Amino acid sequence: MSSSEPHRTSLIRERAFELGFDLFGTAPARPMPERAEVLRLWCSAGMNAGMGYLARDIEKRSDPRMLMPGAKSVIVTGLSYNTSAKQKGEGVPILSRYVYGQNYHDAVKGRLTELLGFLRDLYPGAGGVAYADSGPLMEKAWAVEAGLGWQGRHSVVINRDIGSFFFLGLIITDAVLEYDRPFSEDLCGSCRICAESCPTGAINDDHTIDARRCISNLTIENRGPIPPEFLAATGRRVYGCDICQEVCPWNRMAPEHKHPEFGLPEEIENMSLNDWLNLDEANFMRLFGNSEVARKKYLPFVQNVTDVAKQ
Repeated sequence: MSSSEPHRTSLIRERAFELGFDLFGTAPARPMPERAEVLRLWCSAGMNAGMGYLARDIEKRSDPRMLMPGAKSVIVTGLSYNTSAKQKGEGVPILSRYVYGQNYHDAVKGRLTELLGFLRDLYPGAGGVAYADSGPLMEKAWAVEAGLGWQGRHSVVINRDIGSFFFLGLIITDAVLEYDRPFSEDLCGSCRICAESCPTGAINDDHTIDARRCISNLTIENRGPIPPEFLAATGRRVYGCDICQEVCPWNRMAPEHKHPEFGLPEEIENMSLNDWLNLDEANFMRLFGNSEVARKKYLPFVQNVTDVAKQ
């Protein structure tokens, strides 16, 4: 590493915070065979549920150099969406707070693209590619590697200062940077609040999730209706689930985000149960067309709404 790398890395870090990122870290690009084995065993046990794509190209997922030949560095960013805002209607279907506002892929990717452009100004000729939950990458593993935090018992990355309600974004580049130390502690300790609070028992003892039982998977990735044996446990959740993060002690004092694009729209905040049950496709697209909810599509989403309303 030349003497200029710490200075240029510091400038990239400063630019990341100017763009609104709440967390920033760097790590040398390397294969992660230890993580590949965990993923392989998890998929072999069927815990990826219907997400067969997770069992494909495991070697590529565990080595960023296979995504970008010549890769030297991985930049990892965090963008908070933590909020105390909640839907107000009595008995209404519940949305996970990460879908309150703009589609996070767009919000994160836009910032990453600007950050990558800034990096290229500092490193003329440098290559790079940005990912916002959009490629075969082990984002959580890289967040730990770049020092952002540790993978909690509920499998979500936790940061000491801002908790766990944040989106991850990654840049793989062939530029050589100054690197942060990997986060080596498990600050969950003996705490089991998240595992004990999960209504479907989806949290394993090895910091992984059984997607076959996870409410987030059952209401989003699951292609059919919510299985009857889990309907009551959803607690009216129709897209995602925040229970394991809401009960986590590390989120009790976490600051609220300052990103307007992740705010809960007033109309959605005040929708009544009747409004939800009478949601037509035109209003679905008007309210959620720019939200992550739209990827569920109208008919499967209203099926969730109808099913949980019966509980």
